[in-house]
Amino acid sequence: MWESYKKGFKAYLRLERSLSENSVVAYLDDVDKLARFSEDQLTKKSPESISLKDLEQFVKWIVELGLAPYSQARIISGIKAFFRYLELDDVIKDDPSSLLEAPKLGRKLPDTLNNSEIELMLAAIDRSKPEGERNRAIIETLYACGLRVSELVNLSISNLYLDEAFIRVIGKGDKERLVPIHEQAAQSIQLYIEEVRVHIDIKPGQEDVVFLSARGNKLSRVMIFYIIRDLAERAGIRKKISPHTLRHSFATELIENGADLRAIQEMLGHASITTTEIYTHLDRKFLHDTVLKFHPLYNGKMDA
Repeated sequence: MWESYKKGFKAYLRLERSLSENSVVAYLDDVDKLARFSEDQLTKKSPESISLKDLEQFVKWIVELGLAPYSQARIISGIKAFFRYLELDDVIKDDPSSLLEAPKLGRKLPDTLNNSEIELMLAAIDRSKPEGERNRAIIETLYACGLRVSELVNLSISNLYLDEAFIRVIGKGDKERLVPIHEQAAQSIQLYIEEVRVHIDIKPGQEDVVFLSARGNKLSRVMIFYIIRDLAERAGIRKKISPHTLRHSFATELIENGADLRAIQEMLGHASITTTEIYTHLDRKFLHDTVLKFHPLYNGKMDA
């Protein structure tokens, strides 16, 4: 039972998370700890029947083992990753680990791409091929709207309001939100739909899906990862890139240009403002660097 889910989780960590082999082994060991705990103290519960209360008991158990806060946080991180995978793979409907607390160790700022790097990726696209126009529209939509990869692959033509510069997005928990879309991204979507998608033999049930494979099926999340990583490699970008990198880049650009945090929360579809607040750390760094660069006291331009 646990072994079959671990096999899928292992593939997810390697492909979608691009983790090193040592990290993959560590994450799987975290799941093994939970599996043993389930067998010994939770009457052999399966992963899909684990509750938040069960996980809180598990955390209490690892604390009582005397592990350092960093070790506790790392194990909890592995467990959270496991349940996120189960949710993404439709094994569970709700992630029981979403409210699980870990020791506060400070938050790592997410990797981002700047405008120049996005332009390099766009320039690396071979637009002479049909998938080129599609891939350009994908990159621009992710960067212009800050979508999750699951929101992108499920984007519907009936939810495009390109003339009004908005798209309707179905996010986590089937929550809908309206997200503004830049004119350039809107034009790329329109071009793909009118010049490329119209020639695809679309499979039944996929008629309203925006982004399709050459065979007329909805693109998978894995395919989006492949597309983005291939373009990053072609563009000579050495960072670890994923669709989420473009989402982080979207939020960072907004913060650094003075956007309101509540507005960013709404556009990203964050249930809690706390999740969005990580970008205030980026904002503070940006402001700090700006002061050092432009303040006369620091750049030697202050009159005597």
